[in-house]
Amino acid sequence: MSLDAGIAAALLNWYDYHARILPWREDATPYRVWVSEIMLQQTRVEAVKPYYDRFMKELPTVADLAAVEDDKLMKLWEGLGYYNRARNLKFAANQVMEEYEGRIPGNYEALLGLKGIGEYTAGAIGSIAFGLPVAAVDGNVLRVITRITGDERDILKQSTKKDITKDLLEIIPKERAGDFNQALMELGAMVCIPNGAPKCEACPWDTICRAYKEDLTEKIPVKMPKKKRKIEKKTIFLLEYQDKIAIRKRQAEGLLAGLWEFPNKEGIFSIEKMEHQLKEWQVEHFKLETTKKAKHIFSHIEWHMAGFYIQCQEKPQQEGLIWISREEMEEAYAIPSAFSSFKAVL
Repeated sequence: MSLDAGIAAALLNWYDYHARILPWREDATPYRVWVSEIMLQQTRVEAVKPYYDRFMKELPTVADLAAVEDDKLMKLWEGLGYYNRARNLKFAANQVMEEYEGRIPGNYEALLGLKGIGEYTAGAIGSIAFGLPVAAVDGNVLRVITRITGDERDILKQSTKKDITKDLLEIIPKERAGDFNQALMELGAMVCIPNGAPKCEACPWDTICRAYKEDLTEKIPVKMPKKKRKIEKKTIFLLEYQDKIAIRKRQAEGLLAGLWEFPNKEGIFSIEKMEHQLKEWQVEHFKLETTKKAKHIFSHIEWHMAGFYIQCQEKPQQEGLIWISREEMEEAYAIPSAFSSFKAVL
């Protein structure tokens, strides 16, 4: 089943009545749209809202973003995850300052040339902020379109995405390209939902949807199963000395690159092994408590963590540590949400 240009009107009419009020929609400047789209990658709308508001208050322009110190940027992003998104934002902001005199380009190909902007994000910025008749195809859109058309191809395949993008380009209304793309995303987020049964009775396309009519909504969209995540076991050390907490900076490359973390080691430590480790760090007098265990899931890795809260009377002799107050931890140092269960202990 191919897409009929006539379906756009029904979708836009639905969107006019059901669009959520979101901060980045109120004043859809290129910068605001860009930041929102990067934040919304892999992150729910409700989770993004407070981060977006704070980010815009602190960094209201491209120039502000280009000039911000890395530690402040990471602190603003703390808890959102996928921190490379923030690094790419700053890199791209500098590209805009140097190559486009501080003005985000209104050209699809130029947008693609900015760090961290792929086809979907270029389509979203281009259509919403500049009115370009370009598609913005993400997981929500792929789910909606494959269900209406009864398409049982794997949506993780680039060829599937390419074909759907081509079909959408033929029906995007030029005068409301941005609204059309946002309406598709909204339909996928609110009605043709990713988890659980879709709310087909509320869908403007219920009369034409093959998955609905043929009872295929549990089968479509089709996704090939992902590889199993690798499990890594870690012990987290919450070291306190003279009311200061030990943290260290992660390596400049790899997972959570350049962010701050509590010192930790591979494997799950017993109390005896922890006591032995403290002696190696030349800590003879201490009060030691175990913490609750925690788990954190990344895209390809899963951390299973145990922890110890240790109040030390001698300063642990461990390289790479800095000692900060709890207030400094809250105000200045970005500690990823992978460690949030342990941070809460402090």
